[in-house]
Amino acid sequence: MAKSIKDLSEEMKHHLLKAREITKAAEEDGDRDFTPEETADLREHMSKATAAKAALEERKGNDELKATLAQLGDDIALNARTDEDGHRQTASGFHLPEKGKSLGAQFTESAEYKGLLAQAKNGQFAKNQRVQSEMWGAKALVTGGSDTSGGSLVQNDWRGLQVGLDVFQRPLRLRDVVTPGTTTSDTVEYVRVTSVTNNAAPVAEATSSAAPTAPGGAGALVNNTGGGYKPESGVALAKVTTAVKTIAHWMPATKRALSDAAQIRTLIDAFLLYGLEEELEDQMIQGDGTGENFEGLGNVSGIQSQAWDSNLLTTLRKAKTKVRTVGRSIANAYLLNPVDLEALDLLQDNEARYYFGGPTGAGTASPLWNLPVIETEAVPAGTGYVGDFRKAVLWDREQATIQVTDSHLDFFVRNLVAILAEMRAAFGVLQPSAFVEVDLTA
Repeated sequence: MAKSIKDLSEEMKHHLLKAREITKAAEEDGDRDFTPEETADLREHMSKATAAKAALEERKGNDELKATLAQLGDDIALNARTDEDGHRQTASGFHLPEKGKSLGAQFTESAEYKGLLAQAKNGQFAKNQRVQSEMWGAKALVTGGSDTSGGSLVQNDWRGLQVGLDVFQRPLRLRDVVTPGTTTSDTVEYVRVTSVTNNAAPVAEATSSAAPTAPGGAGALVNNTGGGYKPESGVALAKVTTAVKTIAHWMPATKRALSDAAQIRTLIDAFLLYGLEEELEDQMIQGDGTGENFEGLGNVSGIQSQAWDSNLLTTLRKAKTKVRTVGRSIANAYLLNPVDLEALDLLQDNEARYYFGGPTGAGTASPLWNLPVIETEAVPAGTGYVGDFRKAVLWDREQATIQVTDSHLDFFVRNLVAILAEMRAAFGVLQPSAFVEVDLTA
């Protein structure tokens, strides 16, 4: 007899809970590694949970299945625990989103947003009314900038804004490869490795207490004559202080639009949140370190360089080698502008065959020299980067915030509101030599 949807859900939940018990035991025991028995049990429970999930897929439609799995996944997230403020986070400290909801959905379902709507009387809000809600992942601000910009958005129907916002958006993936961090301060101090000197060498045993060659003498490291002196190595470190920066923007909306939860979710998720993340990625690469700008990768002293050599493929491969031999690091990604990525896709051999498969191939979306390629407009055309991006850290100072107010300019009398989004973060490169800036111009 086939199992019911309820039975399959309970079965999956049971095995996920058992797997969680195993991981929790390891966490509470000093984050130790799993024992062979625990590893076997964990694999068995995850295998059975996966089988139950597959059975659910056969019994339920995709939409209903996603809702069920989202509920189970959030309630029983592996390696997740609750911090002092009641927020769920992984063992590494990453805060998990609430019930898999988007930033916009969390805002429109928040008590603050509902309270704002409850206070509206005949389309009017209390003077200087403001709503602030802390969200997971980013900050967003929408507000009115001027009479002209605000008036241009006062229309009979705003629903056109719910369609096609992603047309103007680019993929943002740099966060995926850098090291995520958090800070509770407005200033971050970290140690940057500027150079490493390794003079390790075989050393003969001392033959006399009165060494003929003094430490540091001309023959001490060359001949080491009789003294048994050991060569000295060293690591040059520099303390770097970087301030937490604020990235923010806003846009106007009518109060009628504010009461449309679906519309507000679209504005927050597809426009405001994206805008912050796009500027963040630009700052991580191009920030010049002046004023309120990050010190981006392209302006960090000590980054290696690779000149053009024969062709794109050769140049990019030699840059990867520098990460390994000079930086003594393992590269984990290339960063390339779309124009340079196109040039790679169009490379042909002597028989006019595309190296990356041509129009029907996977292109350079596939690994390049066994590394993933991140296509980003934050990198100027003609320049590329390769490196160990785990040695670059993005510190989040706060989670995303949304603020709404009608106290901007004359918004109160014009039935407009300002929706503000902002984020605060800091960025630092721990080892500049682990990165190479590549000249891709012949």
